[in-house]
Amino acid sequence: MLIRISLIVAIIAGLAAGAINFIKVKEKIDTVVTERNEWNKKYVETDAQWTTTKNELAKTVKDLDKTKEVLAKTEQERAAAVEEAQVQINKATKLSEQLTKTTSERDDARANLAAYEATGFTPPQIASLGKQIKESQDALEVAQTEKKIIQIAHDKAKAELEWLRGTNGAITMRADLKGKILVTDPKWDFVVLNVGEDEGAKIHGELLVSRDGKLVAKVIISEVQKGRCIANLVPGWKLAEVTEGDQVIPAHPES
Repeated sequence: MLIRISLIVAIIAGLAAGAINFIKVKEKIDTVVTERNEWNKKYVETDAQWTTTKNELAKTVKDLDKTKEVLAKTEQERAAAVEEAQVQINKATKLSEQLTKTTSERDDARANLAAYEATGFTPPQIASLGKQIKESQDALEVAQTEKKIIQIAHDKAKAELEWLRGTNGAITMRADLKGKILVTDPKWDFVVLNVGEDEGAKIHGELLVSRDGKLVAKVIISEVQKGRCIANLVPGWKLAEVTEGDQVIPAHPES
């Protein structure tokens, strides 16, 4: 009997403990279910927000690409506009220069016209006078050239005569006359120089030949041509062999 009572008590205690445990487990299950539902709700809301954000981002990227295209097109149009503006500026500058030149030419033409009118002559008369003046200038130039040629011939003849008479003394030549030897002939002791009548060379004129600042020889001019002359080495003055390129200056320069 005691054993049965003890067994019943044990069973009742076990049931009571099981009931208590069931109640506690149920409470935990309810708590977990509630938390799960809350997290699920948050997940759904977050997922919806993420989807919305992703869509907005995609739209923003699309709008940005479109904006870039518009910006690139605008930049091209701006560059084209700047280039066209520069072309127009260049045209305007050129036109302004042409206008300035044309205005200056017009003013010059007016001044020339006023000068013509002030002379009291008609244009044909002025043209005739201009032609006469040009002819006179040409005749004067020819006369001056002939005078120069005659003067050279006269001086040459005079020098030759004085040389033959032995009354001329040393022949002087321009102090700035400088030249060099082009050709040498050691056999016949003559040289060709690169100075002639225009440079001031005179027949029978004496020239000192030097190389590197040292005297080499002295020559005397025997023939004068245009742009060159021929000279012979003076005996007793040949201190070294004369070579092409040696420098020459007057032995008796004009003061």
